[in-house]
Amino acid sequence: MAKQTSLCGGLLIALGIVVTIVSDSGSVTSLIPAFIGALLLVLGVMATKKPDLGHHLMHAMATVALLAVIGSLGSLIGRGSTGWALFSQLATIVIAGFLVANSVKAFRNRAKRIAEES
Repeated sequence: MAKQTSLCGGLLIALGIVVTIVSDSGSVTSLIPAFIGALLLVLGVMATKKPDLGHHLMHAMATVALLAVIGSLGSLIGRGSTGWALFSQLATIVIAGFLVANSVKAFRNRAKRIAEES
């Protein structure tokens, strides 16, 4: 999960920067995916460097990713985005949603292993 988190964080950083440049946006809000990505990248790197904290860091990652999905969906629905903003919000939903789905799967597999060991 740490590598997936780092990769998705990098993708979100690239998304935020590319959309900001291509859309010629003067607003800091176009960089929101990059801020989320930076946080995810840091969590992924920390989980790799500190495996004893990996379980806690991956819970934090899942929380950040879920908030990114909820925030992007809320903005998408509430504002009726178009153009590059729409693309950025949809891409954020897909990337962060991928992390949420994989983290739920990983948590369920871990719980199953723990139950089988008991």
